[in-house]
Amino acid sequence: MVQKAERVAAPQISRRLPGNAGLPAQPGRTGRPGRPVGNVTRGTTNPNRMRRVDRWLTGPQGWRLRAAEDPLVVDLGYGATPATAVELFDRLRAARHDVRVCGIEIEPERVRAAKHLERPGLTFHVGGFEIPVAGKPVLVRAFNVLRQYEEADVAGIWRLVQGRLAPGGLFIDGTCDEIGRRVTWIALDAERPLSLSISVRFGSFDLPSEVAERLPKALIHRNVPGEPVHRLMQAMDRAWLESAALAAFGNRQRWHAMCKALLDAGWPVQDGPSRWRLGELTVGWEAVAPLPHQGP
Repeated sequence: MVQKAERVAAPQISRRLPGNAGLPAQPGRTGRPGRPVGNVTRGTTNPNRMRRVDRWLTGPQGWRLRAAEDPLVVDLGYGATPATAVELFDRLRAARHDVRVCGIEIEPERVRAAKHLERPGLTFHVGGFEIPVAGKPVLVRAFNVLRQYEEADVAGIWRLVQGRLAPGGLFIDGTCDEIGRRVTWIALDAERPLSLSISVRFGSFDLPSEVAERLPKALIHRNVPGEPVHRLMQAMDRAWLESAALAAFGNRQRWHAMCKALLDAGWPVQDGPSRWRLGELTVGWEAVAPLPHQGP
């Protein structure tokens, strides 16, 4: 059962990080010792929903897993069924055969239901953003999890998870539609956000900006005039419309032209044509980072 949303205030989460014991207490949720940090989510999930982000983790980011001293990966908040955690394990084994994937859910019944799928390298645990597993993960994937929190809570949740990462580790905070046709994610290392990625199925949209309804929590409310992410959405639409003549050759060519136009216009587009052909676009975080809220 989904519990009533409970605030997970950033100051409280920060107090729980190593080295932050001296921070003053703040009003808000403190959490009890041993209690997982977070709230029970709706748990909606579908098989193959995460294929696009998994393809990115084994592609441009595959070096992180291959270079890791301990190939520990966490699927944080996998949902009502463990299908996406099992898929993550199978896909990452192609990059590193000794990978260990830990599925973490705050709802004990979901963990009990997944236990029969455990095997060497794949386990399931009760927990939350504190990530109660031994060792430091090199990859943490949290999809459609932070979407259900307040925007003000995101920074603190990020810091808590970032504090658990291994050297060279990556935290993925993402959102997607029900069957994984429109997907976005923010990648963070232990210090800061690095990038925003957008991945779409060709034929699932008229304008690229339609993916905005699936932006992660840190950005979804910032898709308004004046905010950097809104400028990106508008620039994508302009470049897409200006490439309409290429539609005769297929949407793959049109998306490639859109990405190239953004790069030529000065957007910090990462990766390259091999990723663009997949309906993917990654830009540096500095291009979309939310503007600071102005006081009254």
